[in-house]
Amino acid sequence: MSSPQPRQDRRHPTVRTASGSASAPLPAVRHLHPRGVSTIDHRECGHEPGAPLPVGRRAAVHHDAVDIAIERLQAGQMVIVVDDPERENEGDLVMAAQFVSAPNMAFMVRHTTGIICAPMTDERADALGLPLMVTASTDPHGTAFTVSVDAEGTGTGVSAQDRAATVAALAAATTTSSDLRIPGHIFPLRARAGGVLERGGHTEAAVDLMRLAGLDEVGVISELVADDGDMLRGQALMQFAADHHLAVVSIAELKARRSQQRVRLSGTSQLPTAYGLFEARSYREGPTGQEHLVLIAGELDALRATAAGALVRVHSECLTGDLASSLRCDCGDQLRESLQLVADNGGIVIYLRGHEGRGIGLSDKLRAYTLQDAGRDTVDANLDLGLPVDSRDYAAAADILTDLDVPRIRLISNNPAKRDGLSRHGIQVTECLHLPSHRTAHNVDYLRTKRDRMGHAIDI
Repeated sequence: MSSPQPRQDRRHPTVRTASGSASAPLPAVRHLHPRGVSTIDHRECGHEPGAPLPVGRRAAVHHDAVDIAIERLQAGQMVIVVDDPERENEGDLVMAAQFVSAPNMAFMVRHTTGIICAPMTDERADALGLPLMVTASTDPHGTAFTVSVDAEGTGTGVSAQDRAATVAALAAATTTSSDLRIPGHIFPLRARAGGVLERGGHTEAAVDLMRLAGLDEVGVISELVADDGDMLRGQALMQFAADHHLAVVSIAELKARRSQQRVRLSGTSQLPTAYGLFEARSYREGPTGQEHLVLIAGELDALRATAAGALVRVHSECLTGDLASSLRCDCGDQLRESLQLVADNGGIVIYLRGHEGRGIGLSDKLRAYTLQDAGRDTVDANLDLGLPVDSRDYAAAADILTDLDVPRIRLISNNPAKRDGLSRHGIQVTECLHLPSHRTAHNVDYLRTKRDRMGHAIDI
């Protein structure tokens, strides 16, 4: 292995163009300190620089159906959740797992495919020791099935009483992996951390509804079918709901509710730093309680008025890199250089909590490091552990920018998934500004994997 390149001066990070020459400097928005303007590589994100982009607008949706569904779930009743006509275009019976009885289960089996699933958070599935059924799923909708289970003490596991007991066990806080048998007749599902804002599936809808209702975050769902065995849709589905007095809510309505209440401003202060003076703001994420830090250099009115868009870094939390300056990654270097660029030129740094290890958390990241030491790369190590390669959600960052009234940005990032994640939530990314990689003997394979397998714009 060739020796690592020396690190750039952190006070004046320089970004190189594809040809290797330093690019032209950014126009200064506001200089808090006369340190000189850093240079940066202006690379496009699939658009002509400066060209107007369509503004993402959320459709106005009435939220009465969400409130009714929440009330019904809190009362121990079932509801029907329908998805996008362009997706599966079907309806699921949904109920809180903690309330399911044998008669409820019998009704569900009678009117659905009979495949009973139990959506839950990653944290709950991990606590129950439920790995993914397969690590390389080819399901076009990306449904994250774990191994199937039955509760200990049940009979065959297939009766309504047995399946209700298994679902109840999955929701009970006292249940451990030793209380479950595998395989079984209930199919747990892992919901994405961002809920329906990240993936518009019934799995995420069920967990989001449980969270909004203040219930245990484990649901039970199954797909409704007609008497002829086809999926129940359209008017026939609405007639079924009316016949059985079931509330109906759409995933589109749930997305609108989640988008409205995702973040709220929770604190502000001036923050002098080694890089310059920032206005610090904290935002609390409603569904998870997670707090995110926002650092603003310059006046917001000036940033909003910048023709090319405000300079923004959305940084995923990396405790080992940001705090301990780990040599396994370049996260700490990217954060420090972004802070300097934003301090020198005006802009915003959004520090997203809950993104440790690309969303798998600190303990699992350390477990993945052990596998990497044995020769696995950063992608395969996650898959070997039954974990997603990247489960980060950027909806909170988009909502923070929306709250700041900064819908048009130049994004400091080498990661196309970050650009795409913000764009999906209505943020106009006019340019991607690529930071240099910081190669060490400990991270060169990691950087190469990010470039070759995850599409990052990295020069090694």
